[in-house]
Amino acid sequence: MHGTLVRRALGGLVPPKIATPKLVSGGSGEGLTPLVNFYSKLPKGNAAPPSGFKARFFNGENASGKPFLAFIIGLWAVGYTLDYQTHLKHHKNHAH
Repeated sequence: MHGTLVRRALGGLVPPKIATPKLVSGGSGEGLTPLVNFYSKLPKGNAAPPSGFKARFFNGENASGKPFLAFIIGLWAVGYTLDYQTHLKHHKNHAH
């Protein structure tokens, strides 16, 4: 593989360098003012507790793998039904 392909493929995994005022605007820091204002307005502290399907079945006291297992069985049932209707029904009484 070429180095550029590897760099492009792994580019999302490696965080960018942290911008300092000297790197961005030659030391004046004026170019970072809108960025600093944006980040200073973001909420600070812990995130809201999870709610919904994930919180009900996968977090806390009710943690269980049953929904995951039901999903896998459901996928199998749908797939088998499609296979039967499109191909296996043809072989029911005679071989090809």
